[in-house]
Amino acid sequence: MGDKIIKTISIADDFSPYPAGRYEEDGDFSGAAFRDKHLIPALQEVIEKKIDGVKVIFDGVAGLGSSFLEESFGGLVREDKRFDEKFLKSHLILKAEDESLRDYPVLARHYIEKAHSL
Repeated sequence: MGDKIIKTISIADDFSPYPAGRYEEDGDFSGAAFRDKHLIPALQEVIEKKIDGVKVIFDGVAGLGSSFLEESFGGLVREDKRFDEKFLKSHLILKAEDESLRDYPVLARHYIEKAHSL
């Protein structure tokens, strides 16, 4: 058995240190843009068994609004039925080392759970 292959996505480094908004029309760095351009392609690699999981790093962002978080993470469950709560709990790691950002992974998980229950 080999080591697990985890793809890391840094919101600040790979997307923007200033993500904002819910929908694509809200700007280039919206929750929908992050979900569609980063999360879904990475999670697709898990489905294709190219990697074992995806780690999202929240460190380095200036802040995140609830609309960005809900659309990015809750939207995964709503927009693509392959990504249910069970799959995301098994394959999506959410991390923030910066103490001031530690609520964001918790909120992202909350939005995943909430979208699953709808």
